[in-house]
Amino acid sequence: MLENSPPDLQMVPATAQDYDEFVSMSAGIHGGLDSRVFRYLLWLKDPLRKMFLAKSEGKVVGFLCFMLVDDGTTAVADGLRVAPWMRGRGVAKALQKFCLDNLHSNHPTVTKIRFFLGPKDIEPAVLNKYHLLNSKALISVVIPYEQMEEKIKLLEHRLEGVGGRRPLVALSPSEVLRLFEDPCTMEGLLPKGLLIQSSLPVSIRRSNLELLFRQGVVWFYSQPSASPKSSDASEVHVAPDITESRSHDSAPTHQEPSSPNVAPLTCSSCLPSPSTLSCSPCGFLSLGTPPFPVPLGGGMYRFDIDLFGTDPVSAQTHVLHQLIEMQRVLPAGTNVVFCMYAETSLCPELTRFCQAITPSHALGEQHLLDIDMSTLESYLSPQAQC
Repeated sequence: MLENSPPDLQMVPATAQDYDEFVSMSAGIHGGLDSRVFRYLLWLKDPLRKMFLAKSEGKVVGFLCFMLVDDGTTAVADGLRVAPWMRGRGVAKALQKFCLDNLHSNHPTVTKIRFFLGPKDIEPAVLNKYHLLNSKALISVVIPYEQMEEKIKLLEHRLEGVGGRRPLVALSPSEVLRLFEDPCTMEGLLPKGLLIQSSLPVSIRRSNLELLFRQGVVWFYSQPSASPKSSDASEVHVAPDITESRSHDSAPTHQEPSSPNVAPLTCSSCLPSPSTLSCSPCGFLSLGTPPFPVPLGGGMYRFDIDLFGTDPVSAQTHVLHQLIEMQRVLPAGTNVVFCMYAETSLCPELTRFCQAITPSHALGEQHLLDIDMSTLESYLSPQAQC
């Protein structure tokens, strides 16, 4: 245990019995948009995810989890938090050291740890220790359920005002796999060769992509050569096997956010076929995470979109179509916080695109970093704490 940690601090695996205390300790984190409160019980069933709690006097005072990705060579650390009354007492470092020891003992093939930090945590001292892999802007808005149709029509009108929509392809799992066989896609779209879905950064390996398929992620792609199209915004071409693939991977209810019941999209024969996907230096890709409830209250759900590419019109087109698709699976009567992660160069355009839609407080940046296991171990050693 670290020197200034509480003497009775214990590290234990998370259990379902600890859920209520975990929720209580997590109150107010991320302004009520914390996804872990909803996913905690689901993650307990995930063999790739390990969750740990810090307890003092029998009470939950800290949490940290990691997920094994990249065929077991990388751990993604996630959800670190400490109860407000225990902060500044070494609980976070004790949790990190415990997780590191667990990785060494039980997962010796792990060589790197990836994690996200917010803008307040990015300081020169941090960048001296860790490798900054990627930074993205976060733009978020709140859409009440009764205003959903109105706001979608507003975005359609704005998109027509900048020249029309880019044709999209809704990719099936087999099309996603083929798309990432193209080295041009990797170089043009993905920073450091990493695909970031919500808070999960993974390399382009089949095992990682299959993980995202099981979570019901909606994939849209548009080619860089695609010219703007003036047509009904609901027209999106669908790969021939997309309905079958999603039906196989999906559960019938919204209680399992990792595999939602995604409705099939409308086909349009006038848009390009997935078979026309070819080697391109760029293009545009978006990933839509199935909506899930958050603690903000008022029946609020959160919907995340990760955008890959730099073309403003393509970004707006993808945002519109992801929102339309999300509406199809959103439970009736629920409001939604719509979070967009995009290249920082797109922030002004996307902010203007979403004008007249109530902004959320969740604005800022998302920074992805990594560190070698051996380096992190030296930082957390007792000698480094002196």
